[in-house]
Amino acid sequence: MIMPRGAGQLLLPANPLFIALSLILALIIDMIPMGRLPAMPNLMAVVLVFWGVHQPRRVSVGWAFAFGLLIDVHHGALLGQHALSYSVLSYGAVSLHRRLLSFGLSVQALHVLPLFVAAHALELLVRMSVGGMWPGWSVVLAPAFEALLWPLVTVLLLAPQRRAPDRDANRPL
Repeated sequence: MIMPRGAGQLLLPANPLFIALSLILALIIDMIPMGRLPAMPNLMAVVLVFWGVHQPRRVSVGWAFAFGLLIDVHHGALLGQHALSYSVLSYGAVSLHRRLLSFGLSVQALHVLPLFVAAHALELLVRMSVGGMWPGWSVVLAPAFEALLWPLVTVLLLAPQRRAPDRDANRPL
């Protein structure tokens, strides 16, 4: 099998418990009451896109919708606002997953930036259509921060899959 250009090594299969733990941890971090700034990146969206790209059969649009409803209930937002944007975001990630994995991390971040922009625009459109207040122009910074988080999240969440399947004293990893 010919390896794609961006793949440096073969990865172990992702542990479903690790996937669930990372999604729940992102949900908990998004639920921490730090005050919601318009430019604050949405970590749940970044993790959903990551798993949508790397494990599209395990984490897909249904999970994104469910986590979006949980975020809606917690933030007291219009029910379905985050669920809709996370579903669109997850659909975009699943549809780009084959193409995206052939690039390096910086190019991947540029490819997911339009997904994050579209998700935030959709959230803003839903919020404004029901009479919500304009959050200010700093809202355009959130997708950029999420795209900047992409390489860090990728390195962190792929780390358990990079370990050797059988440990050996002569193998560095």
